[in-house]
Amino acid sequence: MGEVAWSAIHARVHRRLKISPLLPRGATVLAAVSGGQDSVCLLRLLVDLRPKWGWSLRVVHCDHQWRADSAANAEFVRQLCQDWGIPCRVVTAEADYPTEAAARQWRYRVFAEVATQERCTQVATGHTASDRAETLLYNLLRGSGTDGLQALARQRPLMPGSAVSVVRPLLDLTRQQTGEFCRQFELPIWPDATNEDTRYARNRIRLELLPYLQKHFNPGAELTLANTAELLTAEVELLETMAGELYEVAVSSPSTDTEAWKIQRPPLRAAPLALQRRVLRRVLRQVTVAQVGFDHIEKLVTLLTAPNGSQSDPFPGGAIAVVEGDCVVVRGIAP
Repeated sequence: MGEVAWSAIHARVHRRLKISPLLPRGATVLAAVSGGQDSVCLLRLLVDLRPKWGWSLRVVHCDHQWRADSAANAEFVRQLCQDWGIPCRVVTAEADYPTEAAARQWRYRVFAEVATQERCTQVATGHTASDRAETLLYNLLRGSGTDGLQALARQRPLMPGSAVSVVRPLLDLTRQQTGEFCRQFELPIWPDATNEDTRYARNRIRLELLPYLQKHFNPGAELTLANTAELLTAEVELLETMAGELYEVAVSSPSTDTEAWKIQRPPLRAAPLALQRRVLRRVLRQVTVAQVGFDHIEKLVTLLTAPNGSQSDPFPGGAIAVVEGDCVVVRGIAP
């Protein structure tokens, strides 16, 4: 690739990596590359910054087989990696994943498998501030608490309990900036027609809602929303730590299938409402068979101050919560 050209974006990402320990010096990094502008920008930055950080780079490309050109797309990524001297793994879906959520779950399973095989400690994705803003709006409109609104943390475990992290080094850049970077360095990009398909909610947010907000409310809406997500990420981390400590004090989980969950009312009553809700949500996520919603959590919150003998109507899966003295007892959990 010749001598590395240096740009303001190189400097910005390099500076971010010195502030945030996303990609430690000498790490073995797996980059997820679709072939679009964001992931190509990411890969080029990793290649260019590698001499300063000593990383060992690998690439994974997931072929969902959704489009007629998906095999050609995969070959494009494979050739790009060959040109840049980076080992590349292409994984093709063996099943049909009809929704965005199902496809994402499959991709992350692939990332975990390849990262383990290649002994990678980080999986880098090309998510940008634009993706962060869109995800915040998407979750807000669906109905979400602060956990959903924090939207794309810079770093988190790839899977629950995993030692491999997913990291997002480009969250300070907008999609417009990654496009300018690719044009500046004449990087090849594979166009994805599905990005223009307004049948997908996220595409409507990107193509219709965000431009409307930028035109009529705030030209810098993308970065403003992304910064809001950044603030919420730190606050959620603090609340989760505090809720975990309260959970240990207040909740007794059953040791057998026939026993009930017991929630001590006094320590929860003494805690702020935000922590009450977080602790009770943790319990409900383990005892119900459906998505835990706001109304489910509020039913349990009400029982913290309800008279003895009060009970909830059934939660999804059949569990019922009953006030027994200083405890809320959750029984009748479906197997």
